[in-house]
Amino acid sequence: MIQTDILIIGAGPTGLFTVFEAGLLKLRCHLIDALPQPGGQCSEIYPKKPIYDIPAYPEILAGDLTDKLMEQIKQFEPGFTLGERADTIEKQEDGTFIVTTNKGTKHQAPVVAIAGGLGSFEPRKPPIPNIADFEDKGVEYMIKEPEIYRGKDVVIAGGGDSALDWSIFLTDVAKSVTLIHRRNEFRGALDSVDKVQELKNEGKLMLITPAEVKGIVGEEKVEGVLVEQKDKEPFTLPCEHFIPLFGLSPKLGPIANWGLEIEKNAIKVNNALDYQTNVEGIYAIGDVNTYPGKLKLILCGFHEATLMCQSAYKRIYPDKKYVMKYTTVGGVDGFDGTRKEAPKAVVKAIN
Repeated sequence: MIQTDILIIGAGPTGLFTVFEAGLLKLRCHLIDALPQPGGQCSEIYPKKPIYDIPAYPEILAGDLTDKLMEQIKQFEPGFTLGERADTIEKQEDGTFIVTTNKGTKHQAPVVAIAGGLGSFEPRKPPIPNIADFEDKGVEYMIKEPEIYRGKDVVIAGGGDSALDWSIFLTDVAKSVTLIHRRNEFRGALDSVDKVQELKNEGKLMLITPAEVKGIVGEEKVEGVLVEQKDKEPFTLPCEHFIPLFGLSPKLGPIANWGLEIEKNAIKVNNALDYQTNVEGIYAIGDVNTYPGKLKLILCGFHEATLMCQSAYKRIYPDKKYVMKYTTVGGVDGFDGTRKEAPKAVVKAIN
């Protein structure tokens, strides 16, 4: 049983910033996310796309924003359960909640903050008739452990940042990497497209375009894929792993069955006070919530996280009074023993 003060469902920007605000209040956090790494959409879907409305950053790449947030919260030592989806929640007699993931990992906390963005992400699966038969038998929709591809023949399908980035990365791991896309043009970061071109020219990566994978070949596991290429006869390409990277589809998922008030696939909250749901002790912040005037912006999620943490503190410590101090005055004390504070003024007399 993993125990913490605030259990955060979702490790996107809003969930990560919650760790910082909670840390200022001496509250510990643990985060659950179905994705294999923190950052939510910023890491999984558009890590190299610029964001222009983050305060103090005229422009910052989504992946870099995640890195900055991880650096900011490091001293508060958050825990992570990654690659697992929050499935069930049970309220205990003492008012705490137990949240269990799809892999059976249990977490207990007096406060649950749902910061799941647009929900849990399900992979967009290509319309290949027998693909379900080979899931976890050579077909993967996300790359969680790159080492399983070491020395293997890998085929990746897709034309976005994920397909480009993983194709580049796996050339140093896999025996062979083939990237298949239905168009000649790729919708990804220019430097990634150029890198793939370079690897192709060096013979380190095979590129097949315009083409599509139409079938999986194999008995008990993937042994190859059936490829249809424009103006050519269909052919079988031998491989041990097929990774279709066509993006992720957001869904509220099991959270929709937690007894929360839902409106248009979002969780209704009390925005006049603390972004609490209709279930006391469960909050929803960021893109996953809805209220009159709601704006689905990262900076709004940061604001909601700040107010939510104040309410969470009162719930956990009803008899304590918290006096807010600006970080420039009070400094920041991490759970790891580090301290950040503004330089003290030098006292010197003037004659």
